[in-house]
Amino acid sequence: MKEVLVKEAYRIAKERYAKVGIDTDKAIEALENIHLSLHCWQADDVTGFENPDGQLSGGIQATGNYPGKARNMEELRADILKAASLIPGTHRLNLHATYGDFGGKFVDRDKIEPKHFKSWIDWGKEHNMKLDFNSTSFSHPKSGMLSLANPDKSIRDFWIEHTKRCRAIAEEMGKAQSDPCIMNLWIHDGSKDQTVNRLYYRELLTDSLNQIFEQPYQNMKDCIEAKLFGIGAESYTVGSYDYYLGYGVKHQKIVTLDTGHFHLTESIADKISCLLLFTPEIMLHVSRPVRWDSDHVTIMNDDTLDLCKEIVRCKALNRVHIGLDYFDASINRIGAYVVGSRATQKCLLQALLEPIEILRKYEAEGKLFERLALLEEDKNLPWNAVYDMFCLKNNVAVGEDFIAEVEKYEAEVTSKR
Repeated sequence: MKEVLVKEAYRIAKERYAKVGIDTDKAIEALENIHLSLHCWQADDVTGFENPDGQLSGGIQATGNYPGKARNMEELRADILKAASLIPGTHRLNLHATYGDFGGKFVDRDKIEPKHFKSWIDWGKEHNMKLDFNSTSFSHPKSGMLSLANPDKSIRDFWIEHTKRCRAIAEEMGKAQSDPCIMNLWIHDGSKDQTVNRLYYRELLTDSLNQIFEQPYQNMKDCIEAKLFGIGAESYTVGSYDYYLGYGVKHQKIVTLDTGHFHLTESIADKISCLLLFTPEIMLHVSRPVRWDSDHVTIMNDDTLDLCKEIVRCKALNRVHIGLDYFDASINRIGAYVVGSRATQKCLLQALLEPIEILRKYEAEGKLFERLALLEEDKNLPWNAVYDMFCLKNNVAVGEDFIAEVEKYEAEVTSKR
């Protein structure tokens, strides 16, 4: 898109927003300081490097077989960098424990160490991309239906040790990058059919978590992620939202809200103000649940927009971490990264451009017609011209121009794999 057109459209947008008391330059500056945590697993369909030929399990599925997925660490890193080059701003990278640099050798999960992620730490520094981390309880011979809540002590201890080591790795990442590494804990534990031992499994999980969190760290932050149900575990989930909310409040842990892990009619946005009152921070995993946790690419829909607006309305950008968590293997994977990331940014920008002071004044004065009217008119304000300027300032393709760049990379790189 021609630079002169972008600048002229922005000039008009700037004037239009000024009439409702919004400084678009400040909104762009605020968006510049929001660093999305890009998920490494979109590039290779959650395969990882522990056992590239292994099968996904534990409720994890990547659907589709679009050609050109990353087959090794070099290809994965190249794809991530290409995607990042088309997303304005600077962002983080979220790694799962199975993505270590294992040197072609099998290292079981209760044996992983910080040294297996040193090359990632160095790579992140080289490319100005800070790291976040996740323990990996799925796709392993000892995963089964239960991991940290398994009645078999030997299996439970295996996963406790794995998660302890993940926290130690996250600590080293945070120390190396002089910024806390967000370490997310999610397990698939549950039951396909009815259980008569709901409390028992949750007591086991509580004991496991207490052991895992015994060691305090300064350079990482713990997150605990709930789920509604899993494939093959439809009747009972040990780590439900109620469970982790209780544990998070009691032990002051960050609760992770995955937008695909709730009933489809449930508002994730409504949970933001609740959690902010009782937990230190919030972690978001943003995806698009077409049919529950189907992990479609995030788009600029009402759910994502409501979520972003609630964060900004609560003035909580410094307490809410935003990561992406989808894996679509049916379309170009780099394109999926870019569409989802830019859609999230567009929602955040619209939230930053909302004339919230006028809206709150109307509400305080009981002018409810005026509040509704301005909320509707706000939808027509030229936020897209502001986003185009954000892209231009970051030397990133403006508008639909990124499509051609993704196609070029496919023709020159991924199609030859």
